[in-house]
Amino acid sequence: MLQPDLDIRHRLLIARLPAMPQILIKLIEHLQADDAGMPELAALIAKDPAMASKIFTVASSSAYHRHGSGARAPGLEQSLVALGTDMIKTLVISESVFQTFNSFPHSGSTDLRAFWKSALTTAVIARDLARAMEYPQVEEAYLAGLLHNVGRLALLATAPREYAVNFMARDDESLCAVEQRTLQITHAEAGAWLIERWQLDSFLADSVLYHHEPAARLAAAHPLIRMVRLAHLLCSHGDELDAIGDAAQLCGLDDAALARIGASAARQVQQSADYLGIDLAGADDIVAPPASAPLAVDPVQQRLSEEVRNMMLVSEMAQTFGRKVGEGGEAGLLDAVTRSARVLFDFENVLVMLENPTGQALLGTATGNQPGRLAQFMLALDPAQGGRVAQAARTRTPAYVCRDGHAAGDAGNRGGNGDSGGNGSHDGSSGAPLPLAEEQLFRILGSEALVCLPLVANQRCLGVLIGGLPAWRLASCRQRERFLQSFATQAAAALETALSERGHARRQLAQVAEQYREASRRVVHEVNNPLSIIKNYLSVLDSKLARREPVVGELSILNDEIDRVGQLINGLADLQPGSASGAGQGKGTDVAGVVDDVLRLFRATGFVPASVQMVVRMQEGPGAIEGDADLLKQVLVNLVKNAVEAMPDGGRIEIANRGLVNRERRLYLELVVSDTGPGLSAELLANLFAPVKSTKEGAHHGLGLSIVHGLVSRMQGLIACRSSNSGTTFEILLPAVPSTASSSAGQPPRLMDSV
Repeated sequence: MLQPDLDIRHRLLIARLPAMPQILIKLIEHLQADDAGMPELAALIAKDPAMASKIFTVASSSAYHRHGSGARAPGLEQSLVALGTDMIKTLVISESVFQTFNSFPHSGSTDLRAFWKSALTTAVIARDLARAMEYPQVEEAYLAGLLHNVGRLALLATAPREYAVNFMARDDESLCAVEQRTLQITHAEAGAWLIERWQLDSFLADSVLYHHEPAARLAAAHPLIRMVRLAHLLCSHGDELDAIGDAAQLCGLDDAALARIGASAARQVQQSADYLGIDLAGADDIVAPPASAPLAVDPVQQRLSEEVRNMMLVSEMAQTFGRKVGEGGEAGLLDAVTRSARVLFDFENVLVMLENPTGQALLGTATGNQPGRLAQFMLALDPAQGGRVAQAARTRTPAYVCRDGHAAGDAGNRGGNGDSGGNGSHDGSSGAPLPLAEEQLFRILGSEALVCLPLVANQRCLGVLIGGLPAWRLASCRQRERFLQSFATQAAAALETALSERGHARRQLAQVAEQYREASRRVVHEVNNPLSIIKNYLSVLDSKLARREPVVGELSILNDEIDRVGQLINGLADLQPGSASGAGQGKGTDVAGVVDDVLRLFRATGFVPASVQMVVRMQEGPGAIEGDADLLKQVLVNLVKNAVEAMPDGGRIEIANRGLVNRERRLYLELVVSDTGPGLSAELLANLFAPVKSTKEGAHHGLGLSIVHGLVSRMQGLIACRSSNSGTTFEILLPAVPSTASSSAGQPPRLMDSV
């Protein structure tokens, strides 16, 4: 099933499929005119070199060249006279259609012989039916037959992954049912939608839309619709005699007339193909299989992939926004936020409204291509005046609003199905009028619906980001609400930094911005660790799913790591660069459990090579600290990762609990991480915990140990390092939990080796 945010109609809108050439429309109009003259027709065709070349080629062929004349027709007008009006119409229509649709995406890599033979056959049959029915616009019938299945090309171009398996499928009701189930649109609907864009004064789009309808529904339909339906049956369903008989009866034709039309169709198709240079050899040998639904995508793996992708995007946005704060201040940041929101969420337009100093109203900001008058636009936050935008700011929850006054999919309306209408309006009465200010917003943004994202940092709403979009896309936005909120969190964090810097001197502004960028780099550096683990686990998960093995354990680990990434990223809003607060104090954390979690992560993902031996030595006694488990986990992940990278040829890593230490009348637990690598140079050891350039490659090289020092400081601990040519040892003192220390006094240590 196609995801809502990949709705096929939206993809058709943005696919930039080729439009019908204007020369074809003008030529059809010219050929329909009673006073159409060859000089005018020649002048029109001469504007299209490819078309003129095709006319010359056919007119100069043996079928039209007059033997004994001594020379071929020298000019375009003479060539047109030699061909005659009927052949000109066929060539002009066919060549224009082939030029247009052979430039569709994937048409060059797909075998189209069977497709074009079916199109030509339906076209010549429709033209003969039009003549038999005395339909005045014969060339219109030919064009309708040629285009009746063009929706299949459009679906292949816009949804190749979902539709490629069915492009060559048998053209019947089963195909339409599979298309509707997997893409929510049939090829008949897609073709009609495409033709309607050309704005022809014709029933052409209707004939394409209804060419699969039963005869009973077409009794009063326009003749063009009826003849295209019959031509489609004669071409693709010659064995369905009852359906052909019913369709022929609607067209007023008997079996003898159908037999005559069918007898001449093959010859006309081959002649048209020869003139147009289309190779149909072997087209009849291509087997059309029955339609089938594409293989379902594993929803667990798809969700994990989407979550990881979204986190990486948000992480990148954090760096971008932090950089914009330093480079362009508030104006540069707001411009980056609006541009990024348009790209990431495909909003038609984006507006940021910021809370005024008194907190009683939202004020517009003029960014990018937004009109300057927005700087004077105000929306009151008074609850008495209502409005979903104001309510989103007050409640700090997203809101989804349609232009008709309905809310859709917001936090207060979870009972709905997420469609554009929702189940209730902004004030509880369905269809109630919008406040005047919100009506102005709809007019300014020119959209059918709005997505309102509160920008919240440190429990304070700084403003609202408002995105405009079509009403039918509200459901897909609701599906991405976590991503929307993460984006808003990063934008709010950066915005808070920008607002706090107003009025400061340039030196102070540059200093604070640099601190924020440093904090952002540290967070991104730490995010890379769980993202690496997630990437490796996805590989393990893919392998196990292929073997149909249970994946409950892997999913649990992935969920934990995804939550850790979210905590790291969302924590960016609360970061105070350079601070060393005691985050997580008061919690009792089991050191052995955290060590086991870290080892499990590294072993299961294959990050630790077979040449590296991992040894754990835990005391039987005291093993709890007054620190946050996630912070300790980050410390150990960084240290183990560094140790593995320091021993490319193999070695030994040991994590040990050395028990309690009394330092300056305070009780600590000593945790040691050591390796047998080549050791550190005196220069590196002297500046070990400062962010200096290391021998590693990458944007964040040299940050790992400075982050470790900062995390240990946040837990009110101490860290030291010993290094020689026989290895490196990090000694970490962390505040012990007094109750655990006292209860374990006198117990002998228990050593546990884990290899």
